[in-house]
Amino acid sequence: MTEEGTERPEYMKKVISADNKLKNFGRMNAPIASAFINGACGDDMEFYLDIADGVIEKIKFHTNGCMVTMACGSMTAQLSEGKNIEDAMHISAGEVIDNLGGLPEDHHHCAILAVSTFYKALADYLLQP
Repeated sequence: MTEEGTERPEYMKKVISADNKLKNFGRMNAPIASAFINGACGDDMEFYLDIADGVIEKIKFHTNGCMVTMACGSMTAQLSEGKNIEDAMHISAGEVIDNLGGLPEDHHHCAILAVSTFYKALADYLLQP
């Protein structure tokens, strides 16, 4: 139950750990790659990556957006951590939505924002000299 006495939506249950925190939420000092996108809805998303030998070893995200945007950022991070770059490039907004147990249709753009920002961070890494 949330403080308001209503049950937490399924998509938030899937990303909040037992100690009530989002595992990958926050910013990272000196990441290998990063990206920022301000979505059309007004929410923003940031991703920070540490990559070694082509594997995403650590990932953080940050958003000032709504709970759905936060859940999508968290799930994108969970799906990509520990994966090699090639496998991580196959993560889709649909996969994020499915792993969250579905989202309200009017919030599907939150998954697109999260995955697009993640892809931009991957591009930042791949395009480095």
